Amino acid sequence: MALPLEAYALIGDTQSAALVGRDGSIDWLCWPRFDSDACFAALLGNVDHGRWRVAPRIPVRDVRRRYQPDTLLLETELHTDTGTVRLFDFMPVRSNSPELIRIVEGVSGEVPMRMELSPRFGYGDRTPWLNLSPGGAITKAGPDALFLHADLPLREENATVVADFTLRQNERVPLVLSWYPSHLSPPARPDPIGALVETQRWWHHWVSHCTYTGPWRQQVVRSLITLKALTYSPTGGLVAAPTTSLPERLGGVRNWDYRFCWVRDATLTLLALVNAGYTQEAVAWRDWLLRAVAGEPDELQIMYGVAGERRLTEVELSWLPGYEASRPVRIGNAAVGQLQLDVFGEIFDCFYQARLRGVPPAQEGWDVAVHLIRCLEERWREPDEGIWEVRGGRQHFTHSKVMAWVALDRAVKAAALRGVAGEQVEHWKALRDEVHAEICARGYDARRNTFTQTFGGTALDASLLLIPLVGFLPPEDPRVRGTVEAVQRELCHDGLVRRYHTHETQDGLPPGEGVFLACSFWLADALLMLGLRNEARELFERLLGLSNDVGLLAEEYEPRAGRMVGNFPQAFSHLALVSTAQKLSCDGVGPGQQRPGCWRSH
Repeated sequence: MALPLEAYALIGDTQSAALVGRDGSIDWLCWPRFDSDACFAALLGNVDHGRWRVAPRIPVRDVRRRYQPDTLLLETELHTDTGTVRLFDFMPVRSNSPELIRIVEGVSGEVPMRMELSPRFGYGDRTPWLNLSPGGAITKAGPDALFLHADLPLREENATVVADFTLRQNERVPLVLSWYPSHLSPPARPDPIGALVETQRWWHHWVSHCTYTGPWRQQVVRSLITLKALTYSPTGGLVAAPTTSLPERLGGVRNWDYRFCWVRDATLTLLALVNAGYTQEAVAWRDWLLRAVAGEPDELQIMYGVAGERRLTEVELSWLPGYEASRPVRIGNAAVGQLQLDVFGEIFDCFYQARLRGVPPAQEGWDVAVHLIRCLEERWREPDEGIWEVRGGRQHFTHSKVMAWVALDRAVKAAALRGVAGEQVEHWKALRDEVHAEICARGYDARRNTFTQTFGGTALDASLLLIPLVGFLPPEDPRVRGTVEAVQRELCHDGLVRRYHTHETQDGLPPGEGVFLACSFWLADALLMLGLRNEARELFERLLGLSNDVGLLAEEYEPRAGRMVGNFPQAFSHLALVSTAQKLSCDGVGPGQQRPGCWRSH
């Protein structure tokens, strides 16, 4: 059975990633890309579905772990009655074959150890062929092969490579696992100690470009490192998470594949990176976005593969029992075919914010924008599935209409920056005003003084907190304060924010999920804009306290159980953390009173 999510740490090479448990077991790894089939899938099942464990053969009485400062190198100390060992886990930033390196060293005493390598390709569906040789082992199944470099006496037990050994103080045993296409020869033997030093150097150099100097630098840097690890470096695309089907409710069916790139993350990603000094990464993300949305505007998708792939067919994996019996386990994501009007706003806001912050403009950016606006003109009045990708039918979601307004607003302002004027721009202005008026008339409940989730509805939605953040209304507007107070009153659980009321009739799924961490950061942002700085800071620091011992956040948190839920670690949560820290670290409390770059510019 898998560990609680908070017991895992992330390692990665900016093309794929693995989750390492406090017990020394790697229970999740997809190779060679984030969205490839998993060769270790015990996270969604059990030992029979693949893992790689290195741990003492005797009981462990205490575990302490940390990331080496400003790196993605994980250190885990395992304390036993006979001694202590330290395990280093990392993936060198990829230049050739993907590698996962584990170096186990004796710290004190004498500790009997066991290594168990159980690859199960195809998400635990295929038991590989094994071939042991001096200094290593080869495992193959279909197109995939792994080569284990290990100077240990190896043996096979039930399609598992096993080694027993004893570690004494100052002794080191390096273990290197490499992936390669099964029709090719194995990669050359690596230098694990040299790789350790080079990986340390690489991450230190990357972190040195961070310009954030506020009071939460340690947490911001850890989040930025996590975001970098979730970026597919060949294209610049950022995956929402490295995992699939980790449930939003334990034992439930809200289990989705997040190993893809969501257009919705566009502006938040750009601002988090640029405001922290990572212009190169921001340009790569902007360029990924341009390539991904290229084509006919009516073919725009809400998400794409890491290289811009469009077909993300959803399939259920019947042989996997799911994380804590949360079924079905899904790969692919059927939401790719949904209409979500808010993505138009995210695309335009991303391009506009990039231009304001000195990101060099892309030659084709304006042409893409003009074509997308023409499509939005035709479709903004349609119902859609909304920001939360509901599967219970399309509705007129207020947030979707607000983001349609954002698209038009940023198109008008981008035209001004380019010196473009004329009848077309005037038409955009008129349409922007029409959208604004319709939202205020149909998406606002005057009796309760709050905007609502849908036109004419009564339910609330945490996405309404974004109304002042995107500039739709100023924070001093009483409708903004009323909406923030309504969200606090109706959607908060113990001060943390749920996305919406998950009624079965609303989204087509059984009710129940945790509080949504990104939405809780949005509440902190909204409180800050209302001038409630102390309340905003208190909420922010409480959210920081929900991260695990190595600073990682999942998508959601279940307050009753005190556990993380949803896919892990979640880019959206870490993006929101960075964004809120940047805002709180500014001198003022609102967009008109702070140093440039802390807020979205409207």
